[in-house]
Amino acid sequence: MSSVYTRPLARLIEQLQRLPGIGPKTAQRLALHLIKRPEADIQALAQALLEAKQQVGLCSICFHLSAERICEICASPAREDHTICVVADSRDVIAIEKTREYHGKYHVLGGLISPLEGITPEHLHIQPLIQRASQSHVQEVILAIPPSIEGETTTLYVGQLLRPFVKVTRIAFGLPVGGDLDYADEMTLARALAGRREIEWQ
Repeated sequence: MSSVYTRPLARLIEQLQRLPGIGPKTAQRLALHLIKRPEADIQALAQALLEAKQQVGLCSICFHLSAERICEICASPAREDHTICVVADSRDVIAIEKTREYHGKYHVLGGLISPLEGITPEHLHIQPLIQRASQSHVQEVILAIPPSIEGETTTLYVGQLLRPFVKVTRIAFGLPVGGDLDYADEMTLARALAGRREIEWQ
């Protein structure tokens, strides 16, 4: 790449390519766009990146991304606290929130069980979920986990642990196996939440 682009530009393109979903052509297009922007715009972008990295962490209750110790959803008195929706990633919280159909709380696992990738239950936020679900005011835990192999493994594992404490349901899916929640349209997700059903145990 250095033989085609001047070195600083080549470095910028290489860094952009490290972002998910950014291929060589998109990285090149973004880099060329950025260097044409006023320096003030670039400084603002760089500052926003640094501040986000330094200030955004995880909510101490649900593990959703938050700049505060407790995220806005967990802190909101308007949210129903008798229902917890369990998702794999913060992107899924954002996707479900866009439907405006769910008014309860969330719990972000931080990934899916995947022995091949070395991700075991101990790497996920499962135990804090069990503690939350065992509280008397919690009536239902909705598992909104993608229907992949890893997703099914995680759903069954987490569901079995939750069974003694609370009603466990999972959302209905109108998307292909292996599809992520944040790629589903809002109508599909809304219907999936409305059509959730209790898990049938073997």
